[in-house]
Amino acid sequence: MTAPVPAGTRLVPDASLRRARGGQVLLGGSPVRLLRVGARAARLVDRWFAGEPVRDGGALARRLLDAGLAHPEPPAGSPELAEVTLVVPVKDDPDGLARLLAATEELPHRIVVDDGSREPAAELRHPVTRGPAAARNTGWRRAETDLVAFVDADALPEQGWLAPLLRQFADPAVQAAAPRVRSGSGSGAIARYEADRGGLDLGAAPAGVRPMSRVSYVPAAALVVRRAALAELGGFDEALRFGEDVDLVWRLVGTGAVVRYVPGSVVRHRPRAGLRSWLRQRYDYGTSAAPLARRHPGRLSCARLSAWSAVSWAALVAGRPLLAGALAAGSAAVLPRKLRAHGVPDRESWRLAVRGHLGAGRLLAEAVRRAWFPLLLVSRRTRAVLLVAALPCAWEALRHRRGPRWFALRVLDDLAYGCGVWAGCARERSAAALLPQFTGRTTR
Repeated sequence: MTAPVPAGTRLVPDASLRRARGGQVLLGGSPVRLLRVGARAARLVDRWFAGEPVRDGGALARRLLDAGLAHPEPPAGSPELAEVTLVVPVKDDPDGLARLLAATEELPHRIVVDDGSREPAAELRHPVTRGPAAARNTGWRRAETDLVAFVDADALPEQGWLAPLLRQFADPAVQAAAPRVRSGSGSGAIARYEADRGGLDLGAAPAGVRPMSRVSYVPAAALVVRRAALAELGGFDEALRFGEDVDLVWRLVGTGAVVRYVPGSVVRHRPRAGLRSWLRQRYDYGTSAAPLARRHPGRLSCARLSAWSAVSWAALVAGRPLLAGALAAGSAAVLPRKLRAHGVPDRESWRLAVRGHLGAGRLLAEAVRRAWFPLLLVSRRTRAVLLVAALPCAWEALRHRRGPRWFALRVLDDLAYGCGVWAGCARERSAAALLPQFTGRTTR
């Protein structure tokens, strides 16, 4: 069982949280959770959300955090900089390495690992390129501090980036914490697109990291991990050329460890300059899906939604709008009856049902663009589905007042990733990464 939340921690409610019955019913998080508490516990939660730090009731506070209904603001007394070793893997990027080292001069312990650069960049060097997983492993195994901060050479931390991450380790359950990785500055269409939709940017909201949730992974482009946890797991899997960071995080979570995403800390990641190299990067990201699906069954899917939502949208695409509407309305009407017994008001149940159906449509459109599009090229009718699946991208471009180049990059982003998914599935001889998952709703 995970330890109670440390005394002195403050709790901030998740933006999705809804409360009913005097605060005794809590609904929200990702995936959506329903938590029921007694009247005394509800009053305690009221005080926490009003700003009072946790003094007792740490087990209840942990339940709120584990359910994604709240996020922690840990107490003061975080680890000192002397307890952190910076590990930087680098390959053929001397300018990026120089900028990173200049931005992290305050750290007394820094290890640079040159992963087979044409021109040697560090004393600690792999004579041939072995990949970022191997370079990071070489670095952390040389570290002697309790914490290891991995930052890639093409990333640049903003001032004060480390303090919000270190505060998370006041909680002994936290084994890793990651900043928000935003796109760095640049000019041109790709840089403008990356500023909106950086490939490693997981958004502005804090989260506990867990598979199949809003923040299902965090990248090792910038990541702080307890060295003891790395030693226990054997570090990064060097057999993975891409996705080695997702694999590490999921293995950590699988042990019961807590991994936190902390967007109050920001690291800038340099985007690829040319279209070809940018698309290659997206393709490479996609190739990791199949190996991850094989290593972590049930934790990766191109779309996770209810079967009723899938059937409703399929009927609409098949040209049966009345049937689609009836199926959607009928399945939505079931939810209020189910949740009414748990104290959830009907209006919240209907809101949840409508959001679920709309969210399922978005997920299916994304799955078409990022996974299923080769199967839809066979006929005029199925090709029309591809055009429909691009409509959310068009709406996104219009809503943010972006031009046609942005829209084209948005579509190419998904298609390049999808090509990588298919290539990875072919190599792994597995279609697991191409299959949807159908879910039910649970309460706690």
